[in-house]
Amino acid sequence: MPKSPASLALAGGPPVRTQPFPSVSGPAGRTLGDEEVAAVTRVVRSGKLNSTVGTETAEFEQEFADYYGVPHAVASSSGTSAIHLAVAAVDPDPGDEIITTCLSDAGTVLPILAQNAIPVFADVDPLTGNLDPASVRARITARTKAIIVVHLFGIPAPVAELRQIADAHGVVLIEDCAQAYLTRCAPDGALAGTVGHIGCFSLQQSKHITAGDGGITITADNALARRARLFADKAWPRDTDERTHLFLGLNYRMTELQAAVARAQLGKLAGVVEDRRKSADALTAAIAPLPGLTAAPPDGTSYWQFPVFIDESLAGDNGHGYAEALVAEGIPASGGYIQRPLYLTPLFTELRTYGDSGFPLSMPTAPRYVAGLCPRAEELIIGGGLLVISWNERYTADDVADIAAALRKVHTAFTSR
Repeated sequence: MPKSPASLALAGGPPVRTQPFPSVSGPAGRTLGDEEVAAVTRVVRSGKLNSTVGTETAEFEQEFADYYGVPHAVASSSGTSAIHLAVAAVDPDPGDEIITTCLSDAGTVLPILAQNAIPVFADVDPLTGNLDPASVRARITARTKAIIVVHLFGIPAPVAELRQIADAHGVVLIEDCAQAYLTRCAPDGALAGTVGHIGCFSLQQSKHITAGDGGITITADNALARRARLFADKAWPRDTDERTHLFLGLNYRMTELQAAVARAQLGKLAGVVEDRRKSADALTAAIAPLPGLTAAPPDGTSYWQFPVFIDESLAGDNGHGYAEALVAEGIPASGGYIQRPLYLTPLFTELRTYGDSGFPLSMPTAPRYVAGLCPRAEELIIGGGLLVISWNERYTADDVADIAAALRKVHTAFTSR
């Protein structure tokens, strides 16, 4: 890498920002307040902290279902468990395939393996990081059972087209909406999570709303909802007053404390997303004149983070170089989002699953997980085509102005080298 100009903080120049930004890791970047304190107090004083005896979880499920206009919502202990409920509802046989993305948190993929199905990775659109329908279509086989699409960073994925593909092949479309509360999808503005057969959300610390951890799975399909609900509670049909277990399930129950906090947070969701979008619009406008830097398409995006897609030939460096320079300027940023595509982690390259068996990845039908499998995703992650700037609803106009100033400063320095 060429030497950085002296004006950059990397080379000893003064940074744009010296004060920390509001962070989702603490109260400055969260909308937690008296409502959540009252909710927790209410549950503790009730003495009913478990959802099998309390009412908070059931009420949160109903409120979330009403919010999204669907008949069913099933709460669980985490965003990963919400996806596991969806995969378990699909009920794949060992060796069945589920197509998904390699550009995501591992929570998207681990439930596939936990149900002894095989992840098949499709490539992404280089301007959004979301699944490319053509790549998905090319990977469908007779063993395909489902597709899991991620709305990365809250950018709407092409779920209408993916739903058509799923329906044409008789498979289930699962939407991972962990980063996509109130994301609106083309062509009609439908909420992410309601276009596919099942939608999954996370209440983890960093998400638009939080209960520390927690998940919620929504669907309009009665059979999928029934199986998801049973799976979250050891397949125990409590509604029939039988102590029996109808199939292999786990305990993924949400606690009453989580549900109470989630209910308070749900009432703030629209404002959270509105604030994130408003500040993101200002940064998008600031980036527009900078050759080689492209912000996420704003239509429908709910901005879990603020992604920037980089053309190194015009921007003077890639996302990794920009991230290093921005961090030195006091801006929270990272290149590539994750260090490597999920299929290049030891889980896949070394078949680290159940003991030494490697199952189900050791099955003869399993693909080989090697470099080059999804070249466009690899370019975003490893090649630095993607820069990610931390984001939350507490950013002020001054915060956004500092980020914009740092981007202009770094861009000027890199393009003049």
